[in-house]
Amino acid sequence: MSSTRTTPPSPAGTGRSVRRPGDRVFAGAAKGAGILILVILAGVAAFLVVEAVPALTAPAEDIPGGSGLAAYVAPLVFGTLLAAVIALLVAAPLAVAIALFIGYYAPRRMAQGLGYLVDLLAAIPSIVYGFWGIFWLAPKLVPFYEWLERRLGFIPLFAGPASTTGRTMLTAGLVLAVMILPIVSAISREVFLQVPSLHREAALALGATRWEMIRMAVLPYGRSGVIGGAMLGLGRALGETMAVAIVLSVSGGITFNLISSGNPSTIAANIALEFPESSGIDINTLIASGLALFVITLAVNMLARAVVNRRADFSGAN
Repeated sequence: MSSTRTTPPSPAGTGRSVRRPGDRVFAGAAKGAGILILVILAGVAAFLVVEAVPALTAPAEDIPGGSGLAAYVAPLVFGTLLAAVIALLVAAPLAVAIALFIGYYAPRRMAQGLGYLVDLLAAIPSIVYGFWGIFWLAPKLVPFYEWLERRLGFIPLFAGPASTTGRTMLTAGLVLAVMILPIVSAISREVFLQVPSLHREAALALGATRWEMIRMAVLPYGRSGVIGGAMLGLGRALGETMAVAIVLSVSGGITFNLISSGNPSTIAANIALEFPESSGIDINTLIASGLALFVITLAVNMLARAVVNRRADFSGAN
């Protein structure tokens, strides 16, 4: 005589199954962690606002440079966004190409080795990237910058004069691109590998080539994940400190010239360089610039979440 197992009935009137103690503990821990993150974020925001108030209310002549807080922060915000955008424009297409090659073109053994190698880039300290950028990459790029000035000098981005040391905004952006490459590539690779096999096999069965299969089945499915990974890499680029501080030759001001020695600094690099010798209102000014970076990073993350949610409604996953 065979016996059957039955599910215990739910309590009368609830219409739901009984949650186990482990489920309740995990749900409470996850909820508590989320609340803790929000509390920490609010505490950081409150600290920045309180410490930035003296700089916000100080006379213009008391702010470093003597032109007021807005004139002090504006070039830093511009330099931060410019370096991060350069890094994202270089790293995002390259990361997607690497993810596709590892996931769908490389042999299995080669794919595993390449995946580990790309992920290993994330473990290198930023100061090492800075030394690599200033001692190896920057001198190698000087002839290229001179060529850009001769051939494309009519474009404001390459107006020159070309830097003789290579310590330019374009060099800093390339170093940041290498730094964020493993982040964007790893997320893109994981998203692409989650594409249902039925989608890929259906495209191939209809006569599509491998690239056509990727274009019709893989990229639409993983578009929102790629955007999220790119925004995560952008957040890393916005907050990078030591690599930019080492590589970039700073002269202040706002300029779109990417190959000259006159470059705006970034907020994080400026704080790292100026904080040890600052006191009084100068510290409050640096914290005010940090508040600007906090707002920018928060806005980028909110925009990324909105884009991901919007694209998810039209992705191949649905």
